[in-house]
Amino acid sequence: MQKFSADFIFSSDGHFISDQVIITDDQGKILALDNAADHDPSSVKYLKGMIVPGFVNTHCHLELSHMKGKVNTGTKLLPFLQSVVSFRDIDQDIILQAIKDGDEEMYKNGIVAVGDISNKTDTAATKSASKLDYYTFVEMFDFLQPTMTAGTIQQYTPVMEGQSNTGNNKKSYVPHAPYTVTPDLYSFINKANMEGGTVSIHNQETTDENQIFIDGTGGFNDFYKAFGMSLEYFQPTGKSAIYNIIDNLQPIFKTILVHNTTTTSDDIAAANMWNKNIFWATCPNANLYIENRLPDYKIFLDADAMVTIGTDSLTSNWQLSIWEEIKTIKKYQSFVTLETLLTWATINGAKALGYDDRLGSIEIGKTPGLVWFSGDKDDMDKKIAKLI
Repeated sequence: MQKFSADFIFSSDGHFISDQVIITDDQGKILALDNAADHDPSSVKYLKGMIVPGFVNTHCHLELSHMKGKVNTGTKLLPFLQSVVSFRDIDQDIILQAIKDGDEEMYKNGIVAVGDISNKTDTAATKSASKLDYYTFVEMFDFLQPTMTAGTIQQYTPVMEGQSNTGNNKKSYVPHAPYTVTPDLYSFINKANMEGGTVSIHNQETTDENQIFIDGTGGFNDFYKAFGMSLEYFQPTGKSAIYNIIDNLQPIFKTILVHNTTTTSDDIAAANMWNKNIFWATCPNANLYIENRLPDYKIFLDADAMVTIGTDSLTSNWQLSIWEEIKTIKKYQSFVTLETLLTWATINGAKALGYDDRLGSIEIGKTPGLVWFSGDKDDMDKKIAKLI
């Protein structure tokens, strides 16, 4: 048994509390949360600073960890995607070592669970041996080409079968983005996944994404031409890109919409009407890396939206740290309180991945992992350490 206390403990209802003692067993399971006055101080490990539950990273591409620093910043999404696709023939040992290093980096940064995008099986061995829980999203795309759908399904079936399902790891098929998935591929994903599971999809990351659905114009026309693909089967809908998701993905899953850089309050309202289990993953450092732009977090706060936080990949970020994402939001949109950001980074993320029975909050019976930050509560440069 172990006892921890700190100046501030982040409670299960999203507030800081003081004069409390967290009691755990040797595996980190929370046995009690008591008043400090009821315990002999010599029996308690007292820490200056704050203790929070382990972070949940709801959007990562661990398999791209080998591409750190290889793609220029500030290029906007479409040139970024073209750069990513252009990297070929990387030595497999380099890829696998980078994956292992990325997993270890997240653990050291207080992350306990990850929603991870996979297009291959490269990450499976690391996930099976990891201290983290992984919800692997096997990402599918047929580039709006109906002639590619059957081949895409055939290609990704063994990718799904090869993913890690050891321990608490989970997996689902997911669509990549509205601009890369046909209705038939959506239909396959709807049927292949279990009701109540989680799916993830990139959403409204750039203005071009909305534009192609509204009137068929914008940069995606040239993007597809560059890869020798036609958009002859695609018809604009006159509505923003999020309606493509609403019209094609079944609302029987917990659904994580990722990035949401150009999402509006009307888009949020429409999505929440469609599915009561919508989560909005924000990856601020990736947004700045690629588009040099952040979402308007005020509209998500006004809508009482279930926001979560992700890191994206080392292709589009400088590190894999939820705390660094929190610091970025505080720097540029400081009206978002630390308590709100920690809620996004812990219990909301755990709920999105279906891990909230064990993770996300300091509650009796859970094993959330405890993360200690030394320094004043309002000091955003405080140091981080994983306790248990």
